[in-house]
Amino acid sequence: MTADAPVAPTAPPALGSPEWGGFDPARTRGRGLRDLRRSFMTAARLGWQTEANWTDPILFFIYSVAKPLSTTLIFVVMIEVIGGASTREFRGFVVVGTALWAFVIAGIAGLAWAVLDDRERYRMLKYVVVSPSDFLTVLLGRGVARIAVGGMGAAITLSVGVLALGVPLDAGRIDWPLLLPVMLGGLVTIVAVGILLAAVCIQTRQESWSYPEAAAGALFLVTGAVFPLSVLPAPVQVVGWLTPLTWWIEGVRLAVFPAGPSGIGGTGSAFAAFTGRVRPEPHEIVVALLGTGVLVTLAAIVGFRVSLHRAKDRGLLDQTTGS
Repeated sequence: MTADAPVAPTAPPALGSPEWGGFDPARTRGRGLRDLRRSFMTAARLGWQTEANWTDPILFFIYSVAKPLSTTLIFVVMIEVIGGASTREFRGFVVVGTALWAFVIAGIAGLAWAVLDDRERYRMLKYVVVSPSDFLTVLLGRGVARIAVGGMGAAITLSVGVLALGVPLDAGRIDWPLLLPVMLGGLVTIVAVGILLAAVCIQTRQESWSYPEAAAGALFLVTGAVFPLSVLPAPVQVVGWLTPLTWWIEGVRLAVFPAGPSGIGGTGSAFAAFTGRVRPEPHEIVVALLGTGVLVTLAAIVGFRVSLHRAKDRGLLDQTTGS
């Protein structure tokens, strides 16, 4: 080969090859379900450490169950003082509703507070969003720890109701074919409502920390958690029918206490006036929970995606509300 002979061009190194030496953008696309599972488990572990790592286990346990337990005792005492012995049947009604509401507070408020914690307390939300992990998967993992705390409070509340308050719980009379699907559907719905509220909190600019409890308080009124819907005006009762949490609580009550009072029906209720029956049947509860739950879940997924896109576009991921 002479000195002035042309040199054949060589192909550039392949993207991501050792010769290229740069970063491969394909790595950010993840590995499908495997990476989603890893992101979820990591976020769940982080959420639990955030919730429980600030104190010793005994103090954390007391803190976690004190609020739902005290709420139950307050309502039971109120019923006893106002109604006397004639309202003993409502003990189980109140205990079950309060125990289940611990899940609602933990799930709905917990997911929204996870977003606010990362955005305003730790200032890490924008970094989590731009990471390769799916942000919705990370948010669900963070919410698992809070729901677990709510589950502890619910279990303790129900146990105290049975052992100390004389709630007649008979495990042999529990309708398990009704309880299991209703409980599963209710927990999925709680997570969906929490995602929807988290989407709202991403957009808010003032007093964001008060929104989760405000939303939970509004749902507390129309779901029949500790009092039957029949005490409310008929239009408000109909609003309660459109809420999947109402059917979830009613289904669990019917499965655990088949002969107990109904939160949806009862004498003088809008349900009795509309159907001519004092309470819904088990299959009606499952269908209503499934129908309203699917609608809420779809709205939550779409609303969260739209809200996250808007937050990225308008720079809302690193703002602080000062509340």
